[in-house]
Amino acid sequence: MKLGTLILFYLLAAFSPLVLVWALGAEPRPLRQELASGLGMLAFSMILVEFILSGRFKRVSNGVGMDVTMRIHQLMARTALAFALVHPFLYQGTLVGGPRPWDRDRQLTLTTDFSDLASGIAAYVLLPSLVALAIGRRHLDYKYETWRLMHGIGALLIALLLLHHTVYAGRYGAQPAMTWFWLAMTGVAVGSLLFVYCVVPLRQRSRPWRVTSVKQRTPLQWELTVAPEGHGGLAYKAGQFVWLNVGHSAFSMGENPFSISSAPAAGPEVSLLIKELGDFTRTVGQIPVQTCAYLDGPYGNLSVEGRGEPGVALIAGGVGLAPLLGILRQMRLTDDPRQRRLVYGNRVEEQIACRAELEQEDHVFVLSEPTGDWAGERGMIDAALLDRTFTSGEFRSWVFVLCGPKVMLDVVEDHLIARGTPAHRILSERFNYD
Repeated sequence: MKLGTLILFYLLAAFSPLVLVWALGAEPRPLRQELASGLGMLAFSMILVEFILSGRFKRVSNGVGMDVTMRIHQLMARTALAFALVHPFLYQGTLVGGPRPWDRDRQLTLTTDFSDLASGIAAYVLLPSLVALAIGRRHLDYKYETWRLMHGIGALLIALLLLHHTVYAGRYGAQPAMTWFWLAMTGVAVGSLLFVYCVVPLRQRSRPWRVTSVKQRTPLQWELTVAPEGHGGLAYKAGQFVWLNVGHSAFSMGENPFSISSAPAAGPEVSLLIKELGDFTRTVGQIPVQTCAYLDGPYGNLSVEGRGEPGVALIAGGVGLAPLLGILRQMRLTDDPRQRRLVYGNRVEEQIACRAELEQEDHVFVLSEPTGDWAGERGMIDAALLDRTFTSGEFRSWVFVLCGPKVMLDVVEDHLIARGTPAHRILSERFNYD
């Protein structure tokens, strides 16, 4: 799926309840009330579409890129939150002064029955909390697996609360056609959640893997290799990534995304370059050989397979080397005739992973805190370094593959555009989106 197709699908799905309401021809009300209802319905439909957008569906993420998909997910979730927060305040004019009897013709849109309003009030409180926890996740002191479980349960609870509120407290939601529409849309959203947490693990149980080696590449980086057990392995492209679950049940929340550092041409074993950053990654070096593992993937579109550019520029920062290492290995094993050049940045010399292997390539190592005897490039991967490394012709004709910290990616992407590199020749993968 291309980005334009994804955006079109999102807009069609999000605005479909408004189109259906218009088609049903309900009696119009004052603009303020119609706007309130419209924002409420739009917020609900956007929240339901978010389930599918974040559901790790390969047809979506592999065409657009998981980082782009998740960025859209974040932006749209915050937009839905804004619509939801504004929505009830636009009803003030319908509820001021005098008695508020049951609205037989549903012209007020809101009922005075608190049981019908309570679900909306609960969702109104939970939704900002869910978004705030997602934004601040990296600064909170709890495990990724805990946050993921809380996020999934919270999103499911909000969807069910909004379904009840929309059908029982809304003027339009009570119409039979709209009730069935919301039931169907909520069913699809919840179904996508069940697919990720139930169907995918069931498939994984029949396709287990075993850890065959754990090799230390730098003081804080390990390359973990797994082999398929009783099946043919994983059909992937160099540069993609998987969700790794090692040492747990297939239904465990203990899975994390890691880029594949091995090459498809090397055989069925899959290697992952992992840096010690969190609770699980700090234990990678202690994982025994023959430990059972499960892989969900492949995901991502950071691949140069089938492209026609004469050269491939690989620009990595830190552990961003992982997918680019897979691309280098694949090009080497398949005797790829395209030129290739690696620019690899780290803080200190000891952080250069797989150094002996990379030194066989056309490479540029960059250190931000080098020692006095360092003979390579010093500083950051910036515009000046890129100009020293690539010619004007290479900027215009090569494909540039980037992976690393956001600051590095922003600098490199901006300079590539300035030097005439077409956007479709810049492939990047970000670690975070805020």
